[in-house]
Amino acid sequence: MDIRPGWFTETWDDIAVSIEVEEVLYNEKSNYQDILVFKSKVYGNVLVLDGILQCTEKDEFAYHEMISHVPLFAHPSPKTVLIVGGGDGGTLREVAKHPEVEEIHLCEIDEKVIEVSKKYLPSVSVGFSSPKLTVHIEDGIKFMEKYSEKFDVIITDSSDPVGPSIALFEKPYYELTNIALKPGGILCCLGQS
Repeated sequence: MDIRPGWFTETWDDIAVSIEVEEVLYNEKSNYQDILVFKSKVYGNVLVLDGILQCTEKDEFAYHEMISHVPLFAHPSPKTVLIVGGGDGGTLREVAKHPEVEEIHLCEIDEKVIEVSKKYLPSVSVGFSSPKLTVHIEDGIKFMEKYSEKFDVIITDSSDPVGPSIALFEKPYYELTNIALKPGGILCCLGQS
């Protein structure tokens, strides 16, 4: 992560993305990762975990709508949904819009992400007020080990495969999701190119 006077820059192998920073709102290390929230001049408030851009208020809907609505509309009767990760609340907000969904379980390893998102990303985190919701603060893999044929849809809304989310991109996690899904269940995940 690179914060130079007035700019946040995230770099990969051969590309960089920079966003102009108006004000740093939060910048601390939780038990699991570095959490940064800043107000940008164009994109509204921006959430960054371990130096990796997670969402901006201006365009987060594009990601959250796709990762949520596609599996929910593809399933014939999605009553019970699990979101692994998703501490910013955007995926939760979209899942809660589906009247046929009766139970939403959100399993987030880092409670601080939820707390910070509620404070600095209120339009994204509004779903935390849903009466359908049960929040579980624990490791997604350990949580998944407890369930067999429980969920109609599982949405893995994780950060990139660094830090605490690395295990959510490995074979044992996918094997556990297969066990935790009801027959005919659907898994939707963040993918890397």
